[in-house]
Amino acid sequence: MNEIELLSNLLLAPYIIKATALIGVERRVGGNQFRHAFATLGILLDYKYFSDAVLLKASVIHDLIEDVPWTDQQSLRSMDRDANQVVDLVLEVTKPVGMEKSDYLNRILTQGSRNAKLLKVADRISNLTDLHRDIFSDQKISEYLDQTEKYVLPMAEEVNANMVLELKDLIKRRRALLELLK
Repeated sequence: MNEIELLSNLLLAPYIIKATALIGVERRVGGNQFRHAFATLGILLDYKYFSDAVLLKASVIHDLIEDVPWTDQQSLRSMDRDANQVVDLVLEVTKPVGMEKSDYLNRILTQGSRNAKLLKVADRISNLTDLHRDIFSDQKISEYLDQTEKYVLPMAEEVNANMVLELKDLIKRRRALLELLK
């Protein structure tokens, strides 16, 4: 199948319906987690991951279990033939309550599947795009960039060279902005 046929056959509607629970979850940068989910999906499509239905479906609900903890995982697992793999991937990128962010990211880096790394990199690209000085302190931005370089950039190096370039560019631009405005 070509790219258009792959996308035409991708059944996202059940995942979109579940993701609407994220509409009520605000992001500090404005908007909500529902929009962020679609930004993450858009990044994966931009990198031409048309043939990986599990990855694309997981991107739409990747924050659902973390941000809406009362989500019924059993109902998620019964949505379609890919649902168990989708939920397993979402759980793989879901930060456990009480776990330090650095430990969580290191776990994905050292033990995560290829799809977990791809999803985390796309998620971080979306987050870096929304990293604004009028919302976050310079220190918080700097720490986030350091974390990206330490954990997420190596993930990208394992899974997609073009994502490496985008991450490096985003990091460079955010650091330059911090320096310019000192």
